[in-house]
Amino acid sequence: MGLEVIPLIVVLIFSFFSVVATYLAVVERDLVNSAVFMALQGVCYALIHYTLMAPDIVVTYIPVSSGLLPILLLAVLRKTERYEK
Repeated sequence: MGLEVIPLIVVLIFSFFSVVATYLAVVERDLVNSAVFMALQGVCYALIHYTLMAPDIVVTYIPVSSGLLPILLLAVLRKTERYEK
């Protein structure tokens, strides 16, 4: 029970951070901060996939979930209000 436990601990830690980031993205009234939390969630998921030895998924997931999606959301927010009522 030595080194084989370390990937499980890393997955549990990033899973916890992704749940916290998801919760903060949902309850946040400032939609720009919500987009930042959504990008943080994507980074946590990418690190989980990398720990689980799926680097091909990581190469695709990081640009889409942490780059393209928040940028697209910020472009839409420029056309609407920043704060949710």
